[in-house]
Amino acid sequence: MHMANKKIIDYINNGLKGGYKIGALKKALLQGGWPEHEVNQAMQAVHRRLPKPQKRKGLMPKIRLGGSRKLKKSLPRKDSRSKAGAKKQIAVKVGPVKLKAPKPIIIKTKIKPKDTKPKKEKPVLHKTKSSKAKTSIHAKHFEGKVKPSGQHQARHPVRQPKPMKREFVKTGIKGLDSLLEKGIPKNKAILLAGGTGSGKTIMGLQMLINAARQGKKCLYMSFEESTDNLRQHMEDFGWKPKELEAKGDLLLKRFSIFDISRSLDALMAKSEGELLIEAKPIILPDGFKPDFIVVDSLTAIASAFRGRETYRSYIEHMFRYFEGLGVTSFMITETDQVPTKYSPTGVEEFLADGVIVLYNIRKGDIRENAIEILKMRGAKHIKKLVAMQVVSDIGIEVYPEQEVFGGIK
Repeated sequence: MHMANKKIIDYINNGLKGGYKIGALKKALLQGGWPEHEVNQAMQAVHRRLPKPQKRKGLMPKIRLGGSRKLKKSLPRKDSRSKAGAKKQIAVKVGPVKLKAPKPIIIKTKIKPKDTKPKKEKPVLHKTKSSKAKTSIHAKHFEGKVKPSGQHQARHPVRQPKPMKREFVKTGIKGLDSLLEKGIPKNKAILLAGGTGSGKTIMGLQMLINAARQGKKCLYMSFEESTDNLRQHMEDFGWKPKELEAKGDLLLKRFSIFDISRSLDALMAKSEGELLIEAKPIILPDGFKPDFIVVDSLTAIASAFRGRETYRSYIEHMFRYFEGLGVTSFMITETDQVPTKYSPTGVEEFLADGVIVLYNIRKGDIRENAIEILKMRGAKHIKKLVAMQVVSDIGIEVYPEQEVFGGIK
């Protein structure tokens, strides 16, 4: 089940504090392009957190009446010269105390009962001496100005909240952004799935390089290759990673499977109530708050778990943790060359918001690379298999006009 978006929940809470109606907030979110199921999940989460209304113990306030004292209320007397004179006062008994009922006030109004069906206004007719009906000039004067009954204009217009538009990010890879109408949804988790030699690691590194050049904080989390090897890959394409590392916009870090085990123990202790502090699925470097993260790979993380359910619970925590940080994450997964599932257990592709599949297609005695956007929740994209190539001194290039038909072996 996809978790409720924290950004939508914050938007709804702020809107409710600002006096907006819940229906208007939902309409604004849908106009902004947010998926309806995410909006409904967020509204259910907000509804569960709202305080329950307290029950009223009584409708009437208690009145203390002491002994047999009489409560008198002076009523305005009419002038003695008035013909009607003063009316007799009526005594009302409340227990042992007598209360004098005030004189009823009658307010005459000209409010007519609302008609269930609007009636057509008829012109006023006046009978002459010859008993012939003629249309009154007053009817012509007010013609078209009389409003049918049942229609009322609102004195105060209802405030409508501004729709919260979704933000998108570009990968910076030539041809890949052309397959997406607006880009990849920001702060979402995307799977990069593919077989051996399909270009997953190069694509992950290239995405981070392009984002770091724009001043974004980027973190590459490697569970297999060393940082020296990753840095050498980037140097081979002329990307100059050391300059971005010196600025503090790019960080290459190798993580150990033992780091996952320690985080898992903390999560288990938290779920059993033995740990009071908040447990994190993974410990990020101190003082570095990333905007983009590449995890290489989920397949390596899955090898640290014995049971499938334990791994699934951990991955759910990781997806939720990255989303809470406001991070756009790319998770690399190892698949077959012709995959039937795109993640170690098949669960990750349902938790992720997008799935990009890289192929290494065999045609005769050679292999060609291809790419496909299998899924991208909340973003329109072209659904077709197109050619892709790893170009020296540049990196990955995608050719949207060059479709690949068959030949997948």
